Amino acid sequence: MATSALTLKTQLKAAHQEIIAAYEADRKPENLLKRLRQSVDEALTQAWKSFALPAHTTLVAVGGYGRGELFPYSDVDVLILLESAPDSALQAKLEELVQLFWDVGLEIGHSIRTVDECLSEAAADITVQTSLLEARCVTGNRKLFQTLSERFDAAMDPQAFFQAKTLEMRQRHAKYEDTPYSLEPNCKESPGGLRDLQVILWVAKAAKLGDSWRELGQRGLITATEAQQLTRTERAFKDIRIRLHIHTRRREDRLVFDVQTPIAETYGYQTTEARRASEYLMQHYYWAAKAATQLNTILLQNIEAQLFPQASQPQVINERFNEVNGLIDIASDNIFDTTPSAMLEVFLLRARHPEIKGMSARTLRALWHARFKIDSRFRRDPANRALFLQILQTPQGITHALRAMNQTSILGRYLPNFRRIVGQMQHDLFHVYTVDQHILMVVRNLRRFTMTEHAHEYPFCTQLMADFAQPWLLYIAALFHDIAKGRGGDHSKLGRADARKFCKEHGLSKEDTELIVFLVEQHLTMSQVAQKQDLSDPDVIRNFAKLMKDARHLTALYLLTVSDIRGTSPKVWNAWKGKLLEDLYRMTLRVLGGEAHNADRELQNRQEEARASLRLHGLSEDAHQALWKQLDVAYFLRHDASDIAWQTRVLYDKIDSPTPVVKCRLAPIGEGLQVTVYVKDQPDLFARICGYFDRKNFSILDAKIHTTKHGYALDTFLVTEAAFADHYRDIINLIEHNLTHLLLSHEPLPPPAKARLSRLSRTFPITPTVDLRPDERGQYYLLSVSANDRTGLLYSIANVLARYKINLHTAKVMTLGERVEDVFLLDGPTLSQARSQIQLETDLLDALRI
Repeated sequence: MATSALTLKTQLKAAHQEIIAAYEADRKPENLLKRLRQSVDEALTQAWKSFALPAHTTLVAVGGYGRGELFPYSDVDVLILLESAPDSALQAKLEELVQLFWDVGLEIGHSIRTVDECLSEAAADITVQTSLLEARCVTGNRKLFQTLSERFDAAMDPQAFFQAKTLEMRQRHAKYEDTPYSLEPNCKESPGGLRDLQVILWVAKAAKLGDSWRELGQRGLITATEAQQLTRTERAFKDIRIRLHIHTRRREDRLVFDVQTPIAETYGYQTTEARRASEYLMQHYYWAAKAATQLNTILLQNIEAQLFPQASQPQVINERFNEVNGLIDIASDNIFDTTPSAMLEVFLLRARHPEIKGMSARTLRALWHARFKIDSRFRRDPANRALFLQILQTPQGITHALRAMNQTSILGRYLPNFRRIVGQMQHDLFHVYTVDQHILMVVRNLRRFTMTEHAHEYPFCTQLMADFAQPWLLYIAALFHDIAKGRGGDHSKLGRADARKFCKEHGLSKEDTELIVFLVEQHLTMSQVAQKQDLSDPDVIRNFAKLMKDARHLTALYLLTVSDIRGTSPKVWNAWKGKLLEDLYRMTLRVLGGEAHNADRELQNRQEEARASLRLHGLSEDAHQALWKQLDVAYFLRHDASDIAWQTRVLYDKIDSPTPVVKCRLAPIGEGLQVTVYVKDQPDLFARICGYFDRKNFSILDAKIHTTKHGYALDTFLVTEAAFADHYRDIINLIEHNLTHLLLSHEPLPPPAKARLSRLSRTFPITPTVDLRPDERGQYYLLSVSANDRTGLLYSIANVLARYKINLHTAKVMTLGERVEDVFLLDGPTLSQARSQIQLETDLLDALRI
């Protein structure tokens, strides 16, 4: 037996190597799938025959193997079919046979059942029923297999099977976030992947409508062109899956970042200055997935109509469109040929009629085939330009309309530069969507500001949007803000030119054009100022106000910025970023309103507001004075009144405390904890505190560092961690106790730990950068660093600053997905020496590298 297993294993391995070598020479996936299946058929047949099993047994291939296709590292699913339940002797023999299958080197999935048991399991489990739908006899009693096939076909309920498979498909889509545009898609299971095409063939076969694209075409369910498209798309997915298996040497169906570049190179794609090789591969994958999604919708609607015929009277919408069973349907098959503008009108009607659930298969098919009629002549037609603007100006349904236009390729045909970024990846470590999906997400976010049902999410934005005239101008800016990505050069400036051209062609006024162009060009500015500059500096606010010009420009940019950051990734937006942007907006609005950013007046306002809060907490009128005498103007300008009042309450009677004072509270912004540390100043204090938070896996979002006139450090940190929401009281006690103990110990700083980068950061590493320069007044230095995020990064930076005896005043820690961009406000005698500056920058770069 062992010799037989070894012989079969050797033969099978040699056959697989030969088949894969042939594939790498001719790149014909259908040949590889067929030959691999044949080689396994031969090995299993030899093993089966060597056991001399009873005549009433059959070896049946099921699942993908039953379909006649076998990928290089796929499981081999088999059914051992019996006429009756096995006795103990036969059971033992069958177990030995299965063990031999494994010994041969196959990943076997097996079941041993009678015909009755097969039918019973199929009735109870849709997965088993689907597997048996593709059953194929490998060897053994063919009459017994025929009996199974006949009884299985007789028991099949095509309607119930259709409903079960479409429900299963919707659940699978939900698991993959209902998008084919995941940056690491599963080419088999993701929406628009190979499984979606298989679902069509399964339900068609169960309904006796055909089991190939050619047969579905012959039955009139798809056109010859669609059959060719589906064949090409299916072949492309199979080819990618084969290459994944060969490259990873395992059953791997995910196009993860690690493998995208090597797989792309097998197709001949090369990295250029503008784009990576993997980006070319993934864009073609997304185009194929989009086509598969569209055709899947059309075909399943057609099959559903055959299985569940509904008699209904069309409700006339206009002379071109009807409403049928809640779907918009064309009045005639050639409507888009005779009236091309109807290709835009159908989306306008869908937006204006919320009771319509979608488009009929007939409409989708006609759109799919007519999309090529959207050419330069179509785009120049004033009527079509007016229709496109009307879609953007409708009071509801804009997001659904634009997404449907993108899915049907109408949006990319009407805006050719948009088509260039459909399916384009963004390897900046914080965008988790392709460029086109990100753009549509930004439009969605802007639209949500107009809806009362979403007012609780961002009430301030909702309030501003309610008073903003012509919000559709913001939607145009959103469509163009990233449209020039991937071309090389500054996408903001290139996008500005595209936006200006669009506005001119669509007859927008000079004032509206200027606003849209301004927003596209400056769409990154507000986040950069808010997150990287010192908002307590009057010059920063004055310069930003000068750039904004007026309140309308400021409001528009604020709304676009919030929507843009929220549309990059669920992980990038947080309450701290929201507060920084809102603070910048409010301070700039006061300057634009004629109120000069006066530091003295701001100081008085904050102190008075803080005193009022102290009175509410029962403190005497002069309780604050001793502490406040030790604080300078910079402290009051860098802290909110609520922070000043809180710190005064916890420190007013501890001004000369001989031991560290550590106090925590839930951050007023509604996210994270605010931690205040008050202790006799020491050179490495910031590094010591960063090291503590690093070891406890807390993320520092912001730090304000202040030294009192009598030599105490008064430092404030905003930190966050996943468990805060449920256990914040315990965590507050833990921080207050442990951090106090640490500051009392005066132990030397431990060396920074070498942390592992995430898989994403390893695949797309960032070249670390350090920029140290004096601020505009020459009073402080601004240190900006950028690098891949990792545990312990901030501590590594703080450790270097401590070695150089650098005084830190503020730290803005901006984490963008897998990337950090931190800004520090510094001073210290070392910084005035050019040679020391160079050495400091060199040591910081070393600390940022892994």
